[in-house]
Amino acid sequence: MQARSKTEWREQVLSGRRALDSGVRAAEDRALAELVTVGVAGDSVVCAYVPTALEPGSVDLLDALASSVRRVLVPVTRGPGPLFWSEYTGARQLVDAPYGLLEPTGAVLAPEEIRTAEIVFVPALAVDRRGVRLGRGAGFYDRTLGLATPQTRLITVVRDEELVAELPEDPHDVRMGWALTPGSGLVRLGEDIESGPGRNAAE
Repeated sequence: MQARSKTEWREQVLSGRRALDSGVRAAEDRALAELVTVGVAGDSVVCAYVPTALEPGSVDLLDALASSVRRVLVPVTRGPGPLFWSEYTGARQLVDAPYGLLEPTGAVLAPEEIRTAEIVFVPALAVDRRGVRLGRGAGFYDRTLGLATPQTRLITVVRDEELVAELPEDPHDVRMGWALTPGSGLVRLGEDIESGPGRNAAE
């Protein structure tokens, strides 16, 4: 049987998310907000993102992080290329932005600001047990994550059924070290779990 393409995977996952019962979605969002700070040091700088309507999590996840760490940065888009960053200071400071996103109104920081983060939470449609992440296909994170330090812990946030055995992989894909799911919490990814706190040996 021919393996599914990335496009087919994206269609399947997005269809499942659109059909998700609102009560289940709300319960999963609450679980993620409770789990997101487990093991996160209080003096950390964390890069996260503002979830869209079709992404697991909510601003409650960001509020939980902001109340637990020194600084939370979220993406700011400025056209093709790596993501810029701005500090998350609460939902009231978020405004509409390109691509249907929400962004803070504060100072815009350079893409290299990701180097200050001990942890980066990365959105995904799915991730496999090797750490291969399936994104939307725009490539923003592929161009951004290479700026992080080798010690940075890369955690993707997905629903439990979106953590799968194997996804198609391209040479430019950056593998994740961990997945955060509402049912299982933080799950280590990759064949070599001794390769470091944030990334797999293949990275």
